[in-house]
Amino acid sequence: MLRALLWRSHGSHACFRNRLRHFFYNPNIHPVKEYEIRKQENIRFAERHGIRFIDADYDVDNWFERIKGLENEPERGERCTQCFDMRFERTALYAHENGYDTITSSLGISRWKDMNQINGCGERAAGRYDNLIYWTYNWRKHGGSQRMIEISKREAFYQQEYCGCVYSLRDTNRHRRAQGRDRIKIGVKFYGKDDNA
Repeated sequence: MLRALLWRSHGSHACFRNRLRHFFYNPNIHPVKEYEIRKQENIRFAERHGIRFIDADYDVDNWFERIKGLENEPERGERCTQCFDMRFERTALYAHENGYDTITSSLGISRWKDMNQINGCGERAAGRYDNLIYWTYNWRKHGGSQRMIEISKREAFYQQEYCGCVYSLRDTNRHRRAQGRDRIKIGVKFYGKDDNA
């Protein structure tokens, strides 16, 4: 029987639950307020739908150590690869230790992410263990992105405005300021609660 573990990073990625267990391991998310909001959104969704939620450690010190020297890499660059590798490695270890035979992530549903980069990281992590595979499902196909938005609005999920890490927040705010826009305000934007969602 297939036992799959889905690593996810925020609520709107939680929309594709099927018969998966949800694993939350995101030491990259900064600041702590943003981390807690995203985690609570995942817990709320899981509880509402009777999904088992697995909460891993907020291993932020190890994340910063792993990313050291890559602080100025662009989005989708080596910093992101290292970040995905770290999170997939922890997911794969948990899956191996707890009898799962498949891991996957809905992270690729974001148009801002590189599916090949994500899938490569997932396959490398799963490849460390016999009898563990990474499911390279394309969450964007067959209306997946639109469905994510519909569910996100229905659930009134928190709408993240940057990937999650301190460097993504920095770079996104720089870009916004260059366009004459306000900096990101943590914890205020939710799907379906304003005209921009």
